[in-house]
Amino acid sequence: MEPIDDELPTLSIGLFRATPDGRVRDANPAFTQLVAAGSGLVSGNSPWVNADPGDRAIAESVWRDAAGAGRAVCVEFRVWQPDGRTVWVRLDAGPQRDAAGAVVGYAGTGVEASKTVGDRLLLDRLVGVMDITGNAVIVFDREGAPVFTNRAARELFGIDESTDPTRDPAVHGLMQLIRDQLPREIVQASSTTTWNGEVGFRGPDGLERTLDVDLVLRREDAVVDYWGCVVRDVTATKQLQSELIRQANHDGLTGLPNRLLLLRTATDALEHTRGSRHRVALLFLDVDRLKDVNDAVGHDTGDALLAQVAARISAATRPSDVVARISGDEFVVLCTGEMDEHAAFELAERVRQAITGRLMVNGIEIDLTVSVGIAVSSINELDSESAHEAALALLHNSDFAMYVAKRRGRSRCELYTEAMRAESRERKVLSGQLEQALAGGQLRLAYQPILSALSGRVMGAEALLRWDHPDHGTLMPAQFVHLAEESGAIAPIGDWVLRQAFQDSRAWQDAGLVDRAFSVHVNVSGRQLAEGTFVERILANIRQSELSPHQVTLDFDEATLNDNATNLRSLQALRRFGVQLALDGFGTGASSLTALRSCGADVLKLDGTIARTIGVTGDDDPIVRAIIQLAHALDMQVVAEWVTSADQLHRLRALGCDMVQGYLLGAPAGADAFATRATR
Repeated sequence: MEPIDDELPTLSIGLFRATPDGRVRDANPAFTQLVAAGSGLVSGNSPWVNADPGDRAIAESVWRDAAGAGRAVCVEFRVWQPDGRTVWVRLDAGPQRDAAGAVVGYAGTGVEASKTVGDRLLLDRLVGVMDITGNAVIVFDREGAPVFTNRAARELFGIDESTDPTRDPAVHGLMQLIRDQLPREIVQASSTTTWNGEVGFRGPDGLERTLDVDLVLRREDAVVDYWGCVVRDVTATKQLQSELIRQANHDGLTGLPNRLLLLRTATDALEHTRGSRHRVALLFLDVDRLKDVNDAVGHDTGDALLAQVAARISAATRPSDVVARISGDEFVVLCTGEMDEHAAFELAERVRQAITGRLMVNGIEIDLTVSVGIAVSSINELDSESAHEAALALLHNSDFAMYVAKRRGRSRCELYTEAMRAESRERKVLSGQLEQALAGGQLRLAYQPILSALSGRVMGAEALLRWDHPDHGTLMPAQFVHLAEESGAIAPIGDWVLRQAFQDSRAWQDAGLVDRAFSVHVNVSGRQLAEGTFVERILANIRQSELSPHQVTLDFDEATLNDNATNLRSLQALRRFGVQLALDGFGTGASSLTALRSCGADVLKLDGTIARTIGVTGDDDPIVRAIIQLAHALDMQVVAEWVTSADQLHRLRALGCDMVQGYLLGAPAGADAFATRATR
């Protein structure tokens, strides 16, 4: 091969000439060494004859396309070296033309470009990986002009392939937004710094977006060299977070604030009153007998009713008041500003009257009433406790006042008073002492006999719980059982009552004091029945005491039956095992006939408020007779409670009552005293 020029053979840069179709005509030694590793380059071959097979096809195609258009050619390919390395070769050649301007060949250079090509390929791969993440990558020069954007950035700005991103106003606008957000210490720093923040950006679709930006300011000798940004569109994430926060702080049915947000708002309101004479009031509203509405017309209508109640409360309160729904049928109104007991009571009455009356819900007329409890903060309330503790206390006080309103007849407003505060404090103390009463041996059982109305034979006994309080004397169940249910102590206390009653019954039978038809009656609450292991514990206690299931009768009232479906399932499961069931206090509930039909009880206990006037005026005789006949038709025995006179006992026998119970026949007594009485 002839040298290109006798004066250039020692140059390290490769020189070559080629035909229009890319075949080498001649080259200097440096070019031969580069593309043929010194083995010699045959004239008429392409410069990439020794290249990687994949690169040869690409190089051939690039040369042909450029030469066909008479343009300059730039080709890159890889060549293996004798030492095992692979190097990238870059050829740059320009067309040589004759006098007529026709391309007669190409002349150019060949250089090793391994680092340049490698860096470029690495950059392409990094950009490709970044594109997969969906993050926009933008590089600005020291003046803030964009010099690089990846595909995600172009999509963010709505730039197509034919648009120069460096001239797009949206890209420049983003740079200005970022500059406006930067803290002063970042801008004035003398070394490379980084920053992360969020900026608002209106996209090409006109929608406002939130962009999360990671920024690096690269500095050389304290002068900004470039700005590099990784941008993520977090609009959807922010919206989702906002929605989750809203759902966590608002009621799903009514859209009102929930208990969490109410307490937070009340805490802030109380904090703002610190050092001033302003006060905060809470109105605690409870819809009366909502369960009866749900049972009668369904939960869908009940939910629609609650939505209407929420709307009426909001309409009846002031714009500054906060209305919240904190549980199923409980609403709370937070009132601030010029507020005292008189103003709070007036507002509560206005809200109560706005809700009370007949509502049309889903085509059904519903008579609605609410009970309202009112609690107003004291001026010095924050002197001894935090604002959050004061908010909790205020909510508890208004709740307590609402329960007082219910006890006093419902559909009324009650203001929390010092007397209620003392009662509430006493309840707390008593509740704490109750947890220790069982371990301290302060609880005992008293038994009241249940006799056959005809023969007078002892058919059973009702186990009645007593608390021998060291300070208050003997307490009846009505004074503390509700505290046990609220605190959860009813579970261990109830288990103890069952075990003790079964043991005493077993002892009476072993002593021959009662026969095998005798059944011990034990009251159970809805809280006990709702426990998942209650049925198993009852049956285990029966087996351990060696009683037959029919020798145990569980007494429950209508409210217990209606608490939830789990209670009824537990009762029915026990009945299948042979345990007797007694519907207690019949005749006082709002839907006693419905309960009578659904409970599947063996015994009906006629409430004493109905049976106590029998034999006095005779007015109740037809009612009692009808109830007894109905119970017998359902294969149930009837027990009349509160029998206090011989005339009453005589009339009950005549009306067909099966069993009787009351002070005329025997007052409640301890196990030993009951055993003595049973032998008479």
